[in-house]
Formats: sequence, C-alpha cells, structure tokens
Amino acid sequence: MNAISTVARDELAAFDTVLASGSASAFTTDNERWTAIEARDVRADGQFFYGVRTTGVFCRPSCASRLPRRENVEFFADADAARTAGYRECKRCRPGGLPRELEIVRRACAALDADPQARLTLAQLGEAAHLSPFHLQRLFKRVLGVSPRQYQAARRGAVLRDALAQGTDVTRASADAGFNSSSRLYESVAGELGMAPSAFRRKGAGLTIRYAGAVTPLGRVLIAATDKGICRIAFGDDPGALSASLATDFANARCIEDTAALAPFVAQIDAYLHGRREHIELPLDIAATAFQQRVWDALQRIPYGETRSYTQIAETLGAPRAVRAVASACASNPVALAIPCHRVVQKGGALAGYRWGLARKAALIDAEARAGEVRIAATARAATQADNPPPHGSKQGSKPGSKQNPKRDSKRGRTTSTPETTA
Repeated sequence: MNAISTVARDELAAFDTVLASGSASAFTTDNERWTAIEARDVRADGQFFYGVRTTGVFCRPSCASRLPRRENVEFFADADAARTAGYRECKRCRPGGLPRELEIVRRACAALDADPQARLTLAQLGEAAHLSPFHLQRLFKRVLGVSPRQYQAARRGAVLRDALAQGTDVTRASADAGFNSSSRLYESVAGELGMAPSAFRRKGAGLTIRYAGAVTPLGRVLIAATDKGICRIAFGDDPGALSASLATDFANARCIEDTAALAPFVAQIDAYLHGRREHIELPLDIAATAFQQRVWDALQRIPYGETRSYTQIAETLGAPRAVRAVASACASNPVALAIPCHRVVQKGGALAGYRWGLARKAALIDAEARAGEVRIAATARAATQADNPPPHGSKQGSKPGSKQNPKRDSKRGRTTSTPETTA
C-alpha cells in the first residue's frame, strides 16, 4: 500500500513548488537576482543560477562561497544553461542537485514512509537523515510546515483513509496504518476523517445529515450538519445541483432536508451577508489533514475587512515555499464563510480562484471592506477584470488586497485597511 497517497497531495505539496520558491514572478530581473545573491536568499534557490566568469564556476543564489564582483556575474535560468555556457558546478553548494536542506527532509520523509506501522522517535529519524534531532525538528517544520510527529499522524490517517475507501475492514486497516489499539485509533482520527472510521468506510452509512437551502445575495446556499456540527456550506445557482453534490459525497448517509433544525445557522449566514454581523460562530464537523487544519486556522485569524496573500499565509505557517499547498488547502475548504478562504488573494492583489465563483469572492471582499451588505451585481465586473487584467501600463483602479490608506469608519469607530501589495 502506498503510504503517502493522501499526504503527498497536502503535507508534501510544498515539494512540488519548492524550487519555484512559491512565486513564479520572483527574481525576474538582474537587480532582484543580484540582491538575492547578496542576501544569500534560500528562497531564490531553483529560480536561477549564477556563473562567475573569473572562476568558471556556477552556483546557487544561497551559496556560502565568497561573494563575487557584480561585473563578473552572469545569470542562467537553469543549471543546463550554465553548463552549456562552459561553467562547472560549485563543489560547495552543488547546484546540480537538490538544496541540502531539502535533501535532508526528503531522507527523513523516506524513512517515515518506509513502514506505516513504525513509530520512529526523533532520535531515530535524525540518525536516518544524518542530522541531530534538534536541528531536524526545526528544519522539517520550516520546510514542510508540520513537525515530524504531525507528518506521521497525517500519514497514518492517509493510509487508513485509503484502506477504508477500498473496503478493508476497520481492524485490518487500523493495524496496517500503525494504530496499536482501537482506543488510539478512535481518539486520533475522528477529527481527520470527519466521522468514525466505520462510518467513513461506509461512506457515511449510519450517519444522519440534515440540510437546508436558502436564497442569499450570493445566490443559493446549502448548509448541512451532522450531530456534531456543520459539515458543508456551499453556494451555487441550482438548488438541485447543491443537494445532489451533498448526496454524492455522502452516498450512504441519510440526508434529510430539515429547514427548522438548520434555521439558526441559516440566520447567521443571512446576517453576515447583510452586514449585520462580522463573525460566524458555528460548530464544525469537517475532515482535515494536519496541514489543511493549520491553513484553515490561519484563515480564521484574518480580521474582518482585510485580505492576505497566499504567500503571507505560507509565511505565517513558517513554510514560505508552500504557497501552492496553501492554495490547495483553501480550495478544499468545505464550509464557505465559516472558514473565510475568500479573504486570500494573489500576491499582486488579484482575486485568484474561488470554488464558488470569482463574482462571489469579489462581492464578499467588497462587502467586508464597506462593512455592509453583499452586492454581487456591483462587483461582478471587478471579478471579470481580475480574470482578464488590462494590458501592462494601462491605468486601473485599486484591487482587493492592494495597499490603501487606513480609513476611519465613523459609524463603527474602527479602522479598516487591506495589506500592502508586494511586487
């Protein structure tokens, strides 16, 4: 069984983009590249390489060797281009392979993935990765955004989830995933699976999910809840499609339309969308990996009326290279508004994607900035412009997420602003 099936899509998504340093637009000019070399910025590793004419050697931007003179440096997009130009690899930073710290983390992950049933201590993992336990712990969390222990827990959950989805009985699946007892199994994974392991295996069989729909300024909303809490808040234009999607995802659960039971939750959503409240306080019952949970927690800490970029969220988590992993976690959010993924925009302020439509995202950001009612018709054009930005050099208005002067709201007596755009 593949021990890293689900974890690879989330906790290790940072590896897919680590050489891109989280932003395709970074280090595109010679001045930016030289600044990165002067700072020995590890975020620039993989973005470009530089050759030194006087030595005939090419290096990574973070190479610890003596800083060359600017006039003796030329830049290359990749290592092959540097070799073609006649440069040889630096023996210190070894630009032809992975950065040393990434290779260490890969070795640690390989050791953790080798046997799903093993519970390696930090000392054993440090021995496998050829690094002290203390430094490995710090490095692992800095690169992946989770600790080795959290990684192991998420990996065991992934193995269990795959086995249950394939129909394996709970006892066998828990043993294969490395859970030594049934009590440890039920204590550890209920939060990640979103339901008991037996219910997950049966695709919700035995569960009762109550749901209700309502008309909102953003179109139709569907709210669904188990006995533990809200498991879905979704927007759409077709109520039939929303309920059909719920039935598909919980194929064997008993889904009951119950407007009365969900009325208090619908009332909170309605008040939020009409500007009568700034926070949604709902009990949640959702599945999340360790990394997804950290991202969603960070989203819930974004103040009302403000936005953050995917890069800023990744930096908040201590994993600045995991930008795409952050975007993936935002896209997998099953409860709109309760986890405000609409407050995350691109680094330059553009709206980027939103699983319920860019027009809705633009309307939410606009309403929160005004502390007023959602007006989707007034912001649909802004969403279209975000998908089709004007040509370079043309004039355009400020976009959500761009820097604005703090503005005093005399009615509410508070200051609202959006974060500074970074180039």
